[in-house]
Order: sequence, then C-alpha cells, then structure tokens
Amino acid sequence: MISNNSPIGFFDSGIGGTSIWKEVIKLLPNENTIYLSDSKNAPYGEKSAEEIITLCKKNTDFLLKENCKLIIVACNTATTNAITFLRATYPIPFIGIEPAIKPASLMTKTNNIGVLATKGTLNSALFEQTSLAIRKSITIQETIGEGLVTLIENGKLNSKETSRLLSLYLEPMLANNIDSLVLGCTHYPYLIPQIREIIGPVIKIIDSGEAVARQTKAILLKHKILNREEKDTAHHMLYINKEKNALEALLRDSPIKSLKIIEKNF
Repeated sequence: MISNNSPIGFFDSGIGGTSIWKEVIKLLPNENTIYLSDSKNAPYGEKSAEEIITLCKKNTDFLLKENCKLIIVACNTATTNAITFLRATYPIPFIGIEPAIKPASLMTKTNNIGVLATKGTLNSALFEQTSLAIRKSITIQETIGEGLVTLIENGKLNSKETSRLLSLYLEPMLANNIDSLVLGCTHYPYLIPQIREIIGPVIKIIDSGEAVARQTKAILLKHKILNREEKDTAHHMLYINKEKNALEALLRDSPIKSLKIIEKNF
C-alpha cells in the first residue's frame, strides 16, 4: 500500500539524474527516495523512441515493485520520448524533465539562446512542440553533446577529452552571441565548472533541478502524499546496474545520511 511514507522514485539513463535527485531531497528532506541508474543502457539519447519507451517501462515496473508513490523521470531524453506513454499506462503521478527553453526565452536580451542536449531530446516530438512557439521570436541554437554522457558515466568528468568536447560544442554558440545556455541533459549540471571556464561569468546557465523539486512538492501536496513525519534521516537507496565507482565519486562529498549505493542487475 502506498502511504505518505512511501519513497519517491527516480530513474535516469545513468548517474546524471542525481543532479535532480539532490535538488529534490534538499527541498524535501523528510522524503525517502529510490534512485535507479540504468547505466548499462546509457546513453538513451542515441536510442530509438521505441527502445527508450521499453527501458522506461522496465524502470517504472522496478520502482512500482518498491512501492514508490511518485516517479520522477530524471532524464530529458526519457521524458521527451516516453512521458506520455507512462502517464497513460500507470496510475501514479509522473514528473518529467524538459530543457528549460521557456525560462531562457524570457531572460534573453540578445534573442539568442543555446541548448546543449542529447540527440534523442533534440529530435523528439515533445521538444519540437515546446520550442515551436518560441522560435517565432527567439533563435534557438541546438547542439548535440555527443560523447559527454559516456565520459561522465565512465568517471571522466574532469578529463581533457570532456573539456575538448565542451569547447567544440560551446564556442560556435558564443560566436553567435547567445546570452543563455540551457542544459538539456541531467548529466550536464556536473559539467558547469568546465562550462563556466569556456563561456565566462556573464552568460546564464539554466537547468531544471530547482523547478523539478518545486513541482515535486506541489504534486505531493495535490495528491496528499507529502511525508510530514519529521525525522533525523530519510532513507535513500541508489541502484546501479554497472560498477558503482563513478556514482560513488559524484556523491563522495554529499552531506546526505542514510545513503546506500547498490550494484544490481535490472
């Protein structure tokens, strides 16, 4: 039986969705969570829509067996390709992640914004639908961040190859006078230090983490499933179907207690 004390479920094509997970537990420290890192199948951005939906169904079935009361699809590619299917198929609430191009369009002064995302996100019907109205007045410069997810998944966050690829993808955007950069993949917030070195201090970097956390609280309140029990530590289980070294490295300095990382084939 689902109760207020049931966990919030998360899944991503890998470890990057922990950028969303961190924002949610920062805002909602009483909530228990279960995070699913499908690193074995990363990156989703290079798969077909049919393959992505199949993987999302598998991840959802796992989290429902763990009695999750709400599921956050902590992956832009999975959201843009599968969120409609998931909401139509399962009875619990889903929260998806989309590139934050609407906030960027409201902030821009040059009417030029950049979007760094995966191929699967940029080619999706949902992204095209969201960006259609914005394109009437704003230039959206889309770039596929090919190779970045794989490097992060392999523990090469701060490698020379990562910096080289970021320069390759971002410098053309700078030449075209963007003033906002939308990070359209939940892995990419972990690259913000390197991105800042390339784009400088003025250009706004926009990701979806805080907005998703606020939306999660709103949905929990709406469905009356917010965990109001005050306790010292919530329980956080993170499952990964690959070696956990890269995930452990991302969370090494985390102040979160009661955190377990488990290698599990799923």
